[in-house]
Amino acid sequence: MTRAQQIGVVIGLAIVAALTMLRADDPGIFKLIRGVTFDEYQRLVPRSFEPMPVRVVDIDEASLREFGQWPWPRDRLALLVDRLSQMGAAAIAFDVLFAEPDRLSPRNVVREVAGVDPLLAEKLPDNDEIFAGLIAGKPVVLGFGLSNEGGYRPPVKAGFAFTGESPVSAPPFLRASTPLRPQLEANAAGLGHISLNPGNPSPVVRAVPLFLTDGEQLYPNLAIEALRVAQGVSTYVLSGAPDRAGVMTSAKIGDFVVPLTAAGELWLYVTPDRAERYISARQVLAGAGVSPDVAAAVNGSIIFVGTSAAGLQDIRVTALGENVPGVSLHAQAVEQILSGQFLSRPDWADGLEILVIAVLGCLLVVVTTFVSPAVALICGLLITAMALVASWLSFLYAGLLFDPLAPIISGSITHFAATSFRILVIDRERRAVRRAFGHYLSPSLLHRIEHTRDALRLGGDDRELTVMFVDVRNFTEISERLAPAEVVRFLNTLLDALSRHVVANEGTLDKFIGDSIMAFWNAPIDVTDHATKAVRAALAMRETLAELNAGDAFGFGPGQQVGIGIGIHTGLACVGNMGAKTRFNYSAVGDAVNVAARIESCCKEVGFDILISDSTAKLVQTMALVEAGAIPLKGKSSRTKILAVVGNERVAASREFAALDIVHRQLIQALHSHSRNTRKLVGTASLGAAQVIGGLTEFYQRISARTDHFRDVSEDIEKNAAD
Repeated sequence: MTRAQQIGVVIGLAIVAALTMLRADDPGIFKLIRGVTFDEYQRLVPRSFEPMPVRVVDIDEASLREFGQWPWPRDRLALLVDRLSQMGAAAIAFDVLFAEPDRLSPRNVVREVAGVDPLLAEKLPDNDEIFAGLIAGKPVVLGFGLSNEGGYRPPVKAGFAFTGESPVSAPPFLRASTPLRPQLEANAAGLGHISLNPGNPSPVVRAVPLFLTDGEQLYPNLAIEALRVAQGVSTYVLSGAPDRAGVMTSAKIGDFVVPLTAAGELWLYVTPDRAERYISARQVLAGAGVSPDVAAAVNGSIIFVGTSAAGLQDIRVTALGENVPGVSLHAQAVEQILSGQFLSRPDWADGLEILVIAVLGCLLVVVTTFVSPAVALICGLLITAMALVASWLSFLYAGLLFDPLAPIISGSITHFAATSFRILVIDRERRAVRRAFGHYLSPSLLHRIEHTRDALRLGGDDRELTVMFVDVRNFTEISERLAPAEVVRFLNTLLDALSRHVVANEGTLDKFIGDSIMAFWNAPIDVTDHATKAVRAALAMRETLAELNAGDAFGFGPGQQVGIGIGIHTGLACVGNMGAKTRFNYSAVGDAVNVAARIESCCKEVGFDILISDSTAKLVQTMALVEAGAIPLKGKSSRTKILAVVGNERVAASREFAALDIVHRQLIQALHSHSRNTRKLVGTASLGAAQVIGGLTEFYQRISARTDHFRDVSEDIEKNAAD
C-alpha cells in the first residue's frame, strides 16, 4: 500500500465515521428525507380502500348552509347522537372540543339579557344538560385537546395492563389538556385526545400517537378509544420491551393487536380520500328522517363526527399529498386496524441503517482506493440499487419501513470524497510523471499520448517534417581534456540550454545522441510555419551559445569558445512509434532525416554554424539567407543546394544585409563563371559580413577553396528532386 493510499483510506474512514455519527444523531434533515421517501412509497402503492364499518359524519358546507354556522346548539348534537344510536352505531366519537358552555343554550341566552329574573333563567332548558343526559349510557367518545397552560388532565375511562417492562414513559408527554364540560366528561363512555401530530413541525401526518403520557398515566387517542368502546372492552394491553423500560412495541385493543413505534405511534397507511367514507350531517338530521342507505351505513359502524368545512380549519395533509379533514385520519387509523394492513418501523431499523452506512462506507473506501474508479462506480451503483430494492420490497411485502436514502446519500458522499482524493492524487502523480517525461518529450507529444487512444502503438505516418540536427564542434578534443564527470556536466549544461528552444518553438525533441540533438517539427501534431519555427529555434540556439561562452558557463576559461553546427532540412519522413512492442521510441526516419544530418556535418567544411537545405529556404524566404553552394552529401547521387542562415527577418530588412546580399550574389555569379574578380569580391563580402554577423568571416575565407560547390548545379538539383 502506497503512502497516498494509506492517507486515502484514513480520510475515507474518517468521513465514514463522521457520517455514521451524523446518522446516529438523526438530524432533522434526515428525518425529513426519510418521511418523504416513505410518502413516495405510499403514493406508489396506497392502501386500497375497502368498505369498513367506519364512517365520518361530516359537518360539511351543505350542513352549515342548512343549519347555520358552527358551533351548533348542543341540543342539535344531542339529536345527532340520538339518531345515530337508534341506527345502531357501534361507537360515536366526536372530533370536537366541548370546553366552553353552549352559548346558544336558552338558559345562557336569557342570563345575558339585562333585567331578567335569574330564577326564570334556571327554569329554562340547558343544552349541555340535554347533551350530557342523552350521551349517558351510549357509546359516545369525546375528544380533548392539548394545552400549554394549567395542569388539568382528563379522567381515563379504561384500564391498562402491561407485558414486559413498563412503557409508560414512551409516548409524547402530556403537559395539560383543555377541560371538558364536567357533565359531558362524566357521562361519556370514553375520552381520547384528538391531536394527530403533537410537537411535529411537519404539515404531513405520517404517524399518529395512540397514547400520551404524563409520566404516570397513559391517555388514549380518539381513534383507539372509539375502537375500545365499540368492542365493549375495558382494558388496553400494552407490550413493552422485555429488557428496557420506556419502549412500546404493540397495543392490544379487544380483538385487535396494533404494532407501534417505540413512542407508541401508529404509522398511517392511508387510502385516497373517498366519498364513501363520509355521511353529511345534514342527512342524519334531515327533518323527513334518515334514508335507508344512511341507516345501513351507520348500523354497526364506528362513527366519527367532525368537519370538512374549510372555514373551521381542520384540514390536514396525508402522505399521499391530499388535503383531508382531520377527522378522516382518525377514521383511517381505525380502518387500518380493522384491515390488519400495518406499516411498521422496527426499533432495530435505526441500528441497521447505521450499521449499513458504516459497513458499506468502509467497503466503498477500500474499493475506491485500491480498485479502478470504474469498478468503484459500479459497486456504488449496485449498492444504491440494492438499497432501493431491499427497502421497496420490505415495504411492499412486509409493510416495513427502511430508509434507503440515508445509506445511499452517505455512500455517495463517501464515494465522491474517496474518488476526488484519488483523482487529486493521480493528477498530482500524473503531473509529476509529466514533468519527468517533459525532460524527454515535448509537451505536444505528451498531449498526443494523453489524448489519443492509439498513440502508444507501433507504426508511423508519412508527413512533411522540418528536421534539425545540432552537433558540438571539436567535441572529441574537449572530451579528451576533461574528466568523464566534467564531460557529462558540460553536455548537460549545453544541451539543456539549447533544447529549450526546440520546445519553446513547438518542436519535438527526438533524441540526444552523445553531443548531438535531433529534433523535428510538424509531428506529432500539425505545426503551422514549421520551417520558420525550426530556423528561429536555431537562431535562438546561436544567441544562447554566445551568452554561455561570454559568461564562461562551461568553466573552460577565457578564450575557450564552444561551437556548434546546425543542419535543417524540410522533406517527407515517416514519423511514429518505432521499436519493440514493450519498448519503443517516438521518432522519425527517412531521407529527410538523413539529409538534415548530412547538412549539419557540412557546417565545419562550409565554416558556418547554421545551414539549411533549399527546400527549407523556400519556406523561410523572409529570413536573412545567403547561398552556400551545392554540396555532395553521402548517399546522394547529386549535390544538394544549401544556404547559410545569417539572421531573422529584422536582419534581412537591414541596410547592411541588403548591401551584403548584393555583393554575395555578384560573388556567386563570379564563382559560376570562374571570373578573375572572385578574390576581390570575397574580400568585399568579408568586409560587408563583418557589419552583419561575425560568423560569416570564416564562411567567406573558405569559399575560395570550395569553388566546385558553386559550379552550375541545375542538372544535379533536378536529379536530386526527382530522387
